[in-house]
Amino acid sequence: MSFKPDKEQNPNILDILLSKNSDKTIDPATLIKSVQNRVHKALENGYQYTRVIDSSEKFLRKNVFGQINMAVLYVDIVGSTKMSMRLPPDKLSTIISSFSQEMSYVIEQFHGYVLKFVGDAVIGYFVEDKTDQIPAAYETVACAESMVNVVKQGINPILIEKMGLSEISIKIGIDFGSNVVVRYGADEKKAFVDLLGPTMNMASKIQNLAKPNQIIVGQDTYDRLDPYMQEFFSDMTDELDCPLQHYSNKRDKIYHVYRYKYQ
Repeated sequence: MSFKPDKEQNPNILDILLSKNSDKTIDPATLIKSVQNRVHKALENGYQYTRVIDSSEKFLRKNVFGQINMAVLYVDIVGSTKMSMRLPPDKLSTIISSFSQEMSYVIEQFHGYVLKFVGDAVIGYFVEDKTDQIPAAYETVACAESMVNVVKQGINPILIEKMGLSEISIKIGIDFGSNVVVRYGADEKKAFVDLLGPTMNMASKIQNLAKPNQIIVGQDTYDRLDPYMQEFFSDMTDELDCPLQHYSNKRDKIYHVYRYKYQ
């Protein structure tokens, strides 16, 4: 499957997906405007966001004990510890909550699920479905690109202009693989459900390698992109002090990671 546009002056994965699936993916301008409206309300009026993980819980409960191919995305704020030391608790809570919810809305716009919040991190996943027009790997990297744009163009202007705060930045890690749906308890409706598998761990490790506003994908994600889409990334494996080991039966093989070049 090729996603190469007829003419590409400013490389942008999101634009490519919009050209193929514009009826289902929100355009960037509309997304940014919606973000600014919600964040402004949250900071000014204590606006309460709606719950965004219900769809994930329903999906996981339907697939308990199942093994599912998916792309996993980790995103969190850079320097949140320092932020927590200089902001009043109510402002800090509002910013973290707003950030987490906005990242969650972006995940949903790209047909992913929000697994959970862990401190200032959001974990999402995108299920591989052969009937979908857009493969999960493509949706995930476009989602990551959109997340960085949302922070830069949607959240930061409000933090700077309305609150006199410094801008925030994020780091994102993505990996692809098979994960098992687990349920911790016998109650089918109330017991906690989660995902377990090497992809979850690898996505977290990959995210820790990222610099501010950087997107990094693992080899299994990169290999699922067509050659034109792969040109958006550069191999950074040789730059790592401690290269990642492949988690499959090829344990002696280095697991390559790739940075997104155009952010």
